[in-house]
Amino acid sequence: MTRHPINTMKGFIFDLDGTLVTSNLDFRYLRTLLDCPIDQDILHFIADLPSPEQEHANKIVLDYELKDARNSLWIEGAKQLIYALHQKQFPIAIVTRNSKQATALKLANNHVLFDVILTREDAPPKPDPSALLRIAEHWQIPAPQLAYVGDYLYDIQAAKNAGMLACLYAPNEAPDYAREADWIFNHFTQLKDLISTVREPLATSEANRLD
Repeated sequence: MTRHPINTMKGFIFDLDGTLVTSNLDFRYLRTLLDCPIDQDILHFIADLPSPEQEHANKIVLDYELKDARNSLWIEGAKQLIYALHQKQFPIAIVTRNSKQATALKLANNHVLFDVILTREDAPPKPDPSALLRIAEHWQIPAPQLAYVGDYLYDIQAAKNAGMLACLYAPNEAPDYAREADWIFNHFTQLKDLISTVREPLATSEANRLD
């Protein structure tokens, strides 16, 4: 499939932790708390546990996420980019593997900037593309005209699985999987500068959240 340039996109979907806001989640430590194998996805591991153990494991993860959320800050340049997109009337969304509670805490009063916010309680977690495709359908914008921006392999895979432009935020040395991304940047000013040259898109849905 031919990928369109990022400055021709009609809407933008973002990961949250490590992309828009800081996160100090230590997944190796969390796996130790849960007795989860190092090579297994934590959310998939929990989903396969018996019901009583699953409830306990989910509480461990939620408590850890909320502790992290209380110390979270916007990554340099990210908030300015979101405001620029909002001002130009681009539809903007968040798809995160985080919980609703931690996401709400991290965004605080800024959730109104986003048309849609989907967490792991709303759709299967990335790299499953369901959440991204759900947003594309809600916005009535073809998936190839949307960009998904994240900082990890799952984000790239989810974007590719959905047929969207895969954008990787790599502020430091680019990881090995960076070659799988369609576009790589290390500071949000790079994306903001491109957006500043784009004409405002047509208005889309006014919904603040997709239920």
